[in-house]
Order: sequence, then structure tokens, then C-alpha cells
Amino acid sequence: MSVSNIDSLAKQTKSILNKNNIKLNKNLGQNYLIDKNKRDQIIKFGNLTKDDVVLEIGPGIGTLTTELSAKAKKVIAIEQDPIIFKILEERLEKEKIDNVELINNDALNVDFPKFNKIVSNLPYQISSPITFKFLEYDFDSAILMYQKEFANRMDGKVGTKDYSRLSAMLYFKCDVEILTQVSAESFIPKPKVDSSVVKLTPKLPELIGKLNAIENDEISDPAFKTYSNFTKALFQHKNKKARNALIDSRHEVCNLDKKEMKKKLNSITSHKINDLLDQRVITITPEEILYLSEHLTF
Repeated sequence: MSVSNIDSLAKQTKSILNKNNIKLNKNLGQNYLIDKNKRDQIIKFGNLTKDDVVLEIGPGIGTLTTELSAKAKKVIAIEQDPIIFKILEERLEKEKIDNVELINNDALNVDFPKFNKIVSNLPYQISSPITFKFLEYDFDSAILMYQKEFANRMDGKVGTKDYSRLSAMLYFKCDVEILTQVSAESFIPKPKVDSSVVKLTPKLPELIGKLNAIENDEISDPAFKTYSNFTKALFQHKNKKARNALIDSRHEVCNLDKKEMKKKLNSITSHKINDLLDQRVITITPEEILYLSEHLTF
């Protein structure tokens, strides 16, 4: 990491913050990128053209925003903090940047205007809900910064320690690619963990109410809700056999008591289902979890 690249962006960031008497709160996810090399790399990953409308969540003082605006047709930047929002608004006006639509709101509670790409250094405390909200929309690709451990779980492979409910849920929604690591030293204030830049590519051109087709059968929204409940139940006990995990977290999938649940599972005659139920959760693929969720009725 070049000292000059850190110094230049760090000085600019600190100058803006000091001028406005802003103290960043890392508990609110206010960790600002000060490594110009990484900033430029993230922008490059976006592969932006003048036809792109880019969504940015948590733009802060505009570290990414100003660069995105130079390469895209338009940027939609959603900033919740009203003071930071005002600083960014004034900065854009001062730098005569007129292709950024600023929205002062909670990104989790607002409908997104039409966009086709996402580039964001996300507030880490909303990583999971904002990611699944993105996947309700139709877009081409997303370049997103996450905590390193979270990113590893997003891309967790079956049978590994990173395989999780998160990776099983994302499996049918998008392809996940970890592009690069970002040191904690690249931010102010310095977070306790390193970060990763991740690319998400939706598996369908239109995601609203849809999922990837499995074995030529379209999975409906209610089916995905059931799948979601099963993954929640199973991954609460991912080192147990699926049968025991479902019994222990039965409240996630049904209203049966423990005795009734055991009886129901023990009465199953399907060899395939029984074989899956006798496997440890961490070794069961998303397709196999989907199969269980479709064929087990309580």
C-alpha cells in the first residue's frame, strides 16, 4: 500500500471531517476508506460506462461517489445521517457534480429508484438485510465491501467452516466472487477486522419473486420462504445430523412438539430423504436442502 496514496486521500478525508467538526462513529459503520489504490480498484471492478446508473448505499462524504459520478451516467446515493448528507450535498455542489441523486433516508426502508449497478462500501451492521434487499431488484452486477468474515460466509462452500445459512440462501439468488482484500489500515477510524470486496451477479435477469430453475421446475416465492425456514432451522445446528437439527429447531418449520416431530420424521419411508436426514447439515448442498423443504410436510 503506497504511503502517498494513503496520505492524499486520508488528508482530504480528515480535512472535510475537521472542517465540519465531524467525529466518526465506527459503531454506526462510519469507517471511511482512505486508500486511493483500493478506491480506484473498486471503481475499476464496477466496469462502469456512461450508460450505467449506479446505486451507492452509505456514501459518507463522497469518497466513492465523486469518482463514480465521473464514470457513470448517474449515481443514486442513499445516506441516512442528515449531517453527513448535508456535507456531501455541499461537496457535490462545490465540485459542480450534477449527476448524483442524493436521498437522505434509511436504505432499508426506502424504495430504490431504477438502477443497473451497485457500488458501495456498505455500513457493516446492515450487510445481510441490505444484500437481500438488493436481490429483490433487477440489476447487472454489484461491487460491495463487507467484513472479511461475512464475505467468506457469503461464499462458503459445502463442508467447510464458512458454509452457512447465508451461503445457502445466496446460492439460488446470485453468484458470489471475492475480488480482493482490504486491510483495516485502509480506513478511518480503523476497524477491528479486515474487509473484502465482493462481486454479486444475479442468476436471473429479473429477480423479483423469482429463483433459479432447478431440474426444470420454477421455484415459487412460497417455496423459497419454506426453503428459508429450513435453512434457518438446519444451520442453527450445522454440525448435527439434519434430523436432529430439525427436531431441535422445529419451531422454525412447524408447530409440532418434540415427540410429534420425532414420530413424523421416523415414519418417513423415502430412502433419499432418510439418507439426507442422517447427514450432518454442513455436508448437505443447497439443492438437497431445497429437496427436503419441498418434500417434508409437517
